Amino acid sequence: MWLAPEEVLVANALWVTERANPFFVLQRRRGHGKGGGLTGLLVGTLDVVLDSSARVAPFRILHQTQDSQVYWTVACGSSRKEITKHWEWLENNLLQTLSIFDNEEDITTFVKGKINGIIAEENKNLQPQGEEDPGKFKEAELKMRKQFGMPEGEKLVNYYSCSYWKGRVPRQGWLYLTVNHLCFYSFLLGKEVSLVVQWVDVTRLEKNATLLFPESIRVDTRDQELFFSMFLNIGETFKLMEQLANLAMRQLLDSEGFLEDKALPRPARPHRNISALKRDLDARAKNESYRATFRLPGDERLDGHTSCTLWTPFNKLHIPGQMFISSNYICFASKEEDACHLIIPLREVTIVEKADSSSVLPSPLSISTRSKMTFLFANLKDRDFLVQKISDFLQKTPSKQPSGLGAGRKASVSNPVPESSPAAQEASEQPSNPSSQCGGRQSTLPQEAPTASQGLLRLFQRNTPVEDLGAKGAKEKMKEESWHIHFFEYGRGVCMYRTAKTRELVLKGIPEGLRGELWLLFSGAWNEMVTHPGYYAELVEKSTGKYSLATEEIERDLHRSMPEHPAFQNELGIAALRRVLTAYAFRNPTIGYCQAMNIVTSVLLLYGTEEEAFWLLVALCERMLPDYYNNRVVGALVDQGIFEELTRDFLPQLSEKMQELGVATSISLSWFLTLFLSVMPFESSVVIVDCFFYEGIKVVLQVALAILDANMEQLLSCNDEGEAMTILGRYLDNVVNKQSVSPPVPHLHALLTSGDNPPAEVDIFDLLKVSYEKFSSLRADDIEQMRFKQRLKVIQSLEDTAKRSVVRAIPGDIGFSIEELEDLYMVFKAKHLASQYWGRGQPTAMRRDPSLPYLEQYRIDATQFQELFASLTPWACGSHTSVLAGRMFRLLDRNKDSLINFKEFVTGMSGMYHGDLTDKLKVLYKLHLPPALSPEEAESALEATHYFTEDSSSEETLQQEEREGTGNEDVQEKKGEERGTSPPDYRHYLQIWAKEKEVQKETIKDLPKMDQEQFIELCKTLYNVFSEDPLEQELYHAIAAVASLLLRMGELGKRFSAQPSRKPRDSAPREDGQPALSSPQDLARELQPPAAGDPQAKAGGDTQLGKAPQESQVVGEGGGGEGQGSPSQRLSDDETKDDMSMSSYSVVSTGSLQCEDLADDTVLVGGEAHSPAATTHRGGAVDTEWSISFEQILASILTESVLVNFFEKKVDIGLKIKDQKKVERQFSSSSDQEQSWASG
Repeated sequence: MWLAPEEVLVANALWVTERANPFFVLQRRRGHGKGGGLTGLLVGTLDVVLDSSARVAPFRILHQTQDSQVYWTVACGSSRKEITKHWEWLENNLLQTLSIFDNEEDITTFVKGKINGIIAEENKNLQPQGEEDPGKFKEAELKMRKQFGMPEGEKLVNYYSCSYWKGRVPRQGWLYLTVNHLCFYSFLLGKEVSLVVQWVDVTRLEKNATLLFPESIRVDTRDQELFFSMFLNIGETFKLMEQLANLAMRQLLDSEGFLEDKALPRPARPHRNISALKRDLDARAKNESYRATFRLPGDERLDGHTSCTLWTPFNKLHIPGQMFISSNYICFASKEEDACHLIIPLREVTIVEKADSSSVLPSPLSISTRSKMTFLFANLKDRDFLVQKISDFLQKTPSKQPSGLGAGRKASVSNPVPESSPAAQEASEQPSNPSSQCGGRQSTLPQEAPTASQGLLRLFQRNTPVEDLGAKGAKEKMKEESWHIHFFEYGRGVCMYRTAKTRELVLKGIPEGLRGELWLLFSGAWNEMVTHPGYYAELVEKSTGKYSLATEEIERDLHRSMPEHPAFQNELGIAALRRVLTAYAFRNPTIGYCQAMNIVTSVLLLYGTEEEAFWLLVALCERMLPDYYNNRVVGALVDQGIFEELTRDFLPQLSEKMQELGVATSISLSWFLTLFLSVMPFESSVVIVDCFFYEGIKVVLQVALAILDANMEQLLSCNDEGEAMTILGRYLDNVVNKQSVSPPVPHLHALLTSGDNPPAEVDIFDLLKVSYEKFSSLRADDIEQMRFKQRLKVIQSLEDTAKRSVVRAIPGDIGFSIEELEDLYMVFKAKHLASQYWGRGQPTAMRRDPSLPYLEQYRIDATQFQELFASLTPWACGSHTSVLAGRMFRLLDRNKDSLINFKEFVTGMSGMYHGDLTDKLKVLYKLHLPPALSPEEAESALEATHYFTEDSSSEETLQQEEREGTGNEDVQEKKGEERGTSPPDYRHYLQIWAKEKEVQKETIKDLPKMDQEQFIELCKTLYNVFSEDPLEQELYHAIAAVASLLLRMGELGKRFSAQPSRKPRDSAPREDGQPALSSPQDLARELQPPAAGDPQAKAGGDTQLGKAPQESQVVGEGGGGEGQGSPSQRLSDDETKDDMSMSSYSVVSTGSLQCEDLADDTVLVGGEAHSPAATTHRGGAVDTEWSISFEQILASILTESVLVNFFEKKVDIGLKIKDQKKVERQFSSSSDQEQSWASG
C-alpha cells in the first residue's frame, strides 16, 4: 500500500536492499523469510516488543536522492507480489519524468506530491465503504490478519502492548482485539506464542490484582485460563474487552439482535490512530448509559455532553453537573447522585435563548417549556454552538405533539372520588390532555371498552369517599397533599426536577390516584407513548384473531392472573389483559409471551388505561428488566447470580447454607420475575413496584437481601429446601401495608399456609426502610458490571446445557462416544458462528432462530459442510474431496433447505467412521446414487430412470428418508405449529414414529442397482480415496481387478436380461443370475461364456458403435492392443485377475488415474481411462442396459484382503478434531511467504 511520505534517517538498519535505481530503493526486512540466523531472531523480537506497527510490512520502498542522506518511505507491502506491483508502477510512470528535473529538492517535492495524490484518490474511492481508519491502524490490521490467518471480514477494533503470563514467565507482545476474537502474538528470541480465543468461548473476564499477577486481566474459557498484564491503560483495555464479550453473548442469546446491533453509525470526525470501530463502540457504550440513566427510548442517540451548572429554584442554588443533548431530549445529571436529574423533551420546548452574561452567571442559557417552566443553565463552554445544535434539533421535532403529563392527567387521575368522571369529561375538552387523547385513540378497541380511558381499579372500586376511611383516609390525603406541594415546587410532568426529596416521597408510598401517572413518568413509558400515537390501537387491530403459540399460552394463563382481584373475575378485565398481552407478543415476537408477564400486566392495568399498561410493559421487558421474559429467562438468571454474589458479600454465613440447601434458584426467580407480586399480598408488593419504577432493579435486590437478613436465624437452622421455602413463604405472606385505602385483596397463598400460629406481621414500609439502611451501598453502575460478569456465566452454562441436550438427542447406535460428540458439536457450532461473523448474505446467518429446539439452532450450509468434511473425513481424496462432500451434503439434506443440523452431520460422519466393511461400503454406494449424485455429475437424470421406475424410485426415496431419521420433519412440524393458524395434526407424528420403528428393517437388498455411469463415478472416488494411503499401489492393484470383474458381471447380467422371454426390469426377480455369482468359483464359470465374438452379446440390441468398448470391458485392455486383438480369448478367473492387475498397475504408476485426468468425457474401462475418440460418450458408450447391485460389489471387494483391511481400519476422529481446531486458529506460515517470493 502507498504511504504518506515520512523521513527515514537510517535507511539500512535492520533492512536489506534488494532493488535500486537512482530515485527509489526496494528493501526487505532483515530476518524475514530465508534463514535469518541470529539477526532474524533479534529483528523479530524487536518488531514484537517495540511499537513496530509503523514497520508492519516486511517490504518497503524508499525514495532517495544522490546527495542527500535523508530517505522517504513511499510504500510498503505484506508480500513480494504487492511490493513488486508498486515498484513497477514507479519505474513505468515516474523514472522518465524525474530524470528531467535538475534540482533534487524539486524531485523530492514532486514525488511526495504524486504519492499524496495517489493516496487521496484511493481514499476518495474508498470513502463510501467507510474506510476511515488511519494508515498506522490499517497496517496493524494487516499484520493481525496475516499473523492469525483471519479473513477480510474480521475487523480489528484496537491493539495493545502487554504481557501474557505463560506459567510464571511474562511474554511481552501485542494483544489484538477484533470484533469476534481476542488474539495475542509474541516472539522473543525464537520463542513464539500465538493465541486466538473467540469471544463466544469466554466464560469469565475480570480485572484483578494479586501478588503473582499485578493488576492483570483474566480471561477464562472452558479449557484454559489466560492472564494479561503490563498495560499502558488497563481500564480502557478492560472496558473494550467487556463490550466485545458482551456483543458475543448477545449473539449467542439472540442472533438477530446481534446482527442488527452491528450496523454501527459512522463517526462524524475521525481521530488519529483510533479505529472507526473503536469510536463506534465507545459511542454505543455512552448511548446505552445515557438511555439507562434517563430511561429514554431505545432508538435515542446521544449527540454530545458538556459540563455546566443548573439553577434550581427550589433551593436557590447553582448545581454543577453535565448537560446531555440528543435528537429529542435535553437532559441534566448533577455530579452528586441525588442532587438533581432533569429531562426536557424537545417537543415541550418553546423558547431557547442566550441570557446576558455576568460574573455571577457566565454564559447562561434559558430554556422555556409549554408547561410554563424555565430552566437556566450557566457556565457553558461553547454556548453558541450548543444553541445552534438545539435549534437544529428543534426544527426536526414535530410540533403537534401533546404537552407534558401536567394538568390534564391531574384532573382525570388524582382524585379517586366518584365525581371524577365529570372532571375527566371536562379535561377531555383540553387539546393537550393526554388522557383524552388516549381515549380517542382507542376507538378501534372492541365495543368502546371502558379500559381504554381509565384503569380497572377505578372501574371496580367501592364508592367510598376518602373521608370515610378514617385514619387510613387521612394518611392517603396527606400523601396526596405532599405530592401536590412537590409538584408546585419541583414541577409536574416529564420536566419535573427529580431530587432526593422525590425519592423520599416514593419510599413513603405513592397515593393510589397518582400511581399510574408517576409510573409512566419514572419508567420513561410516557415519552414512548406520546411519540407513538395510535400505535397500540393499530397493534390490537392487527393481532386480533391471529393464532400463534404465544396466543395459546396467553389464553391458558389469562384466568390465573390475580384471580382473587374483582377486576379479573369478569370478562372486562380479562379482555383488556388479553389485548395488551397479545399486542405485545405481536410487537416483539422474539419474546412473544412468557409466564409472569400476565401477573405484572394485570397490575399495570389496574392503575392505567390499556395503552398506558402496554407502554409500561414495553418499558419493563425491553429496558428495565432486559432479557427477563425471553424463552430462557436469561435476565432473571443473571440477576439471580447477582443476588447470590451479594448474599456472599453481605450475608456470608447464610450464603453457604443457601448453597447447601439449593434455595437461591427457587426464591429469586419467583421474586424477580413478578417483582414480588406473586409472593406478597397485593397492597404490599405494589409499594415495591413504586420504588422499582423510580430506582430500578436495585430496590428488588435490596428488599430480597433484607428478607433473608430478617429470617437468617431460622434459615440457618433449616434441614432441607422445603423447610426454608416454607419459612420464607410464610414471612412474605405476612408483609402488610397498613396504609392502603383499597379494599384488601385476599392472598391465596397466605390463606393456604397461615396455619394455627401465623408469624408476626411486617410492615412493608419498615421492610423498605431496613433494606435502604443496610444495603443502600448498591449502585446502578456496580449492578451493570455484575450483570455483565453473570451474563457470561449464565449464557455459557445455557450453551453447555444445549450441547448436552443435542448430544443426548443423538441415537445410541451412532458409534461416537459422548466426548467425541461434544467435540464435534463445538466444531460444528464454530463453523455456524463463522457464517455469522463473515457470511452476512449466507442463509445460515439469516436463519438462526433461538426459539427453535436446541438441535435446530445451529445449522450449516454446503460450503461450510465441505470445509468440515475435508478436515474430518477418513476418506481424503485430494481435489475430489469437494465433489464427495457435495454428494454427502445432498444425501444428508433430506428436506432440501440447503442446511443440515448437527444430527444429520453426525449421521454422515458416523457412516464413514463406524460400522463394518458393509456399512462403510453402503455409504459410499449411496453417495453414487441420486439424490447424492447430482444430474450434472451423472450424464443425465434420464439415464437413471431406465433403472429406477416410478415405483422403485419413490420406494428408494422413502427408504432413504427412513434410514436418515426424521429430525428435520419434527422441527418443520414444530415451526408449523408455532406459525400456523390451527392446532397440529398429531396423526402425522404417529406416522413418523411408525417410520422410525421400520428403520431396522433395511437390508442391503433394498438398495437399488447402479448403472454404468454411476459405477464409473464410484470407481473414480475409490481411486482418489486410495491416492493418499501408504499402501497406495496395492490398493490400486486390487481395485483395478475388482473394477474389471464388476464390469464383466454387469455384462453377464445384461446377457441374462437380454433373453427374449425376460421380464420387465422393475418386476424381474433378483434370482436372474445373481445367485450363480455368489462365489468366485461360480463367477469363474459364468465369466467364460459371454465372449465378445459370441452372437449372444449383440442380443441386447446394442449398436455397432457401442461394440468395441463392450468388448474391451469383457476382456480388459493391457498396455498395448493385445486384449483387443484377441477378443474371443477365454481366460480363467485367476488369469483375468493377474492380467487386469498388471495393466492397472502400469497405468497407475504413471499417475494417469488421478481425479483431474478422469474427466467427465472419459469412461473407466478395465482400470484404464479411454479417450473420447475411443468411446463416444453420448453416442451410446455408457451402456444403458448395464447394471450392478450392491451385493455384487460387496462380494467382489471381499475377495481382496487389502481392500477389506482398508475399510475395516479404525481411524481416531479425536486427532482430526484437534487438527480442525488448529486450522481454525492458524496463522500464515513462512513457507507461504517464501512461495510468494519465488513467484515474485
